[in-house]
Amino acid sequence: MGTLRRSLAPAALRERLLPAPAAVARFAWLGPLLVVLLGGLLRFHRLSHPDAIVFDETYYVKDSYSLLLHGYERQWPEGADELFVAGTPPEALATPSYVVHPPAGKWLIAFGMWLFGAEDPLGWRFSAALVGTLSIALVCAAGWLLFRSVTVATLAGLFTAVDGLHLVQSRLAMLDVFLMFFVLLAFVLLLLDREHGRRRLVARLGVAPGRDVPEAELRRRLEWGPWLGVRWWRIAAGAACGLAVGVKWSALFLVAGLGVLTVLWDLNARRVAGVRRWLPAGVLKDGVPAFFAVVGTGLVVYVSTWAGWFASTDAYDRTWAQQHPGEGPQWLPAPLRSLWAYHSSAYGFHSGLGTEHAYEALPWLWLTLGRPTSYFYEDPERGRSGCAVEHCSQAILNIGNPLLWWTAIAAVLVAAWLWAVRRDWRFGALTGVFAAGYLPWFLYPERTMYYFYALPVQPALMLMLAGMLGLVLGRPGDTVRRRRAGLAVVGVFTAAVLLLSAHFAPVWYAETVEYAQWRERMWFTAWI
Repeated sequence: MGTLRRSLAPAALRERLLPAPAAVARFAWLGPLLVVLLGGLLRFHRLSHPDAIVFDETYYVKDSYSLLLHGYERQWPEGADELFVAGTPPEALATPSYVVHPPAGKWLIAFGMWLFGAEDPLGWRFSAALVGTLSIALVCAAGWLLFRSVTVATLAGLFTAVDGLHLVQSRLAMLDVFLMFFVLLAFVLLLLDREHGRRRLVARLGVAPGRDVPEAELRRRLEWGPWLGVRWWRIAAGAACGLAVGVKWSALFLVAGLGVLTVLWDLNARRVAGVRRWLPAGVLKDGVPAFFAVVGTGLVVYVSTWAGWFASTDAYDRTWAQQHPGEGPQWLPAPLRSLWAYHSSAYGFHSGLGTEHAYEALPWLWLTLGRPTSYFYEDPERGRSGCAVEHCSQAILNIGNPLLWWTAIAAVLVAAWLWAVRRDWRFGALTGVFAAGYLPWFLYPERTMYYFYALPVQPALMLMLAGMLGLVLGRPGDTVRRRRAGLAVVGVFTAAVLLLSAHFAPVWYAETVEYAQWRERMWFTAWI
């Protein structure tokens, strides 16, 4: 009975549900701030170089400009790419274009064109660089919310800032950086919801400081536990999920994983609090509202990203319902039936996409950097583009920092072990996000895939790696010798990461280098 009474003590419940406040030095936040500034500098430096439309920019630059001018994607005349590069974008054709990705990411690219014009690559790539920089801040925020360590948060942000995959994708007018950003934003918002939900649980159980309830009343409240009210952080996360799907449908895997994760957090909070019927209470009082908050809000936001398509009369399949009466789900209004038909067609395209490509990379090659994507390559001769020797190279290769990615494989294994054996929810959360964004791709072995599909899980990898290094640094109670040894290991590792990033920078920025030096930087891809 004494043990039971102690477990029902308000102070004991608060301690189980809420972490003790972490002490932070006065100027500790300078670390994450400097990391974000460094990341911004790396992403905006010579953003207009190369002055060319590279790789899939050929689709998204023109689609985004069409959205800006007409509200939906149109087809373009032959030679449009060259005219964009020349600073004289042509007029789009009157015929609508069939596109297979939703418009949210392209609207963001169009925002940069609205600010700086479509005559210069700065306009095409501004939004990607801005969102890439902001995502570093989100990684730092996630690091703090997970580990309550400014050091770990700073390391995670630094690794994200100097990694080649994240850097290159933040400097091109492609969609994947926006997908990564909104998934990461949803994760951070759900971490805030987790903490806020536990505070509400403490308050509504009546065990907040100064508001203790009698033991009999507390026992009654612990039968099912209270409803926690409207979860605004969770609704905001639902909006972010809707925007992520509005960039690329592949976000659905991650949205599902985040939805499961937030419900599991609530179930565990009720169990830890001592709620007797924690499982059914969590499903009914937390799970059902979570579904509507995340999926319901996300669906509304997703459909709203098609506003330009709805407002038009000439967009692709816009009048499908009128042309096909009696077809499609009849309970939907005509505009939504037309959108449904469009989505059915696009899904058929995605599921059947199996064209061979020189830079195709199946998922097991992503973590090992087995097949990076070459976005741009030129071989200027002596006297051209700053080439001072017989033969030079300029290239953009989205290869990640090898030390970060190869060490991250070990971090994934450590994180899975810490979750499975020690029940460490922080590493469990990161393992879940990684699995949701990575494993589903193995279900489509015939589909054409590329290394940059790994970008949405890159922040989770960097956070796992930083968390693992946090363990290496040691705990406050460890001996001085132990902590100094940990600091030395982490310091050497971080210095090696920075040196390796500097080594690969020329192939991230399309700098002119001697051909022999370019091959030297590709030493570990020579077997491809």
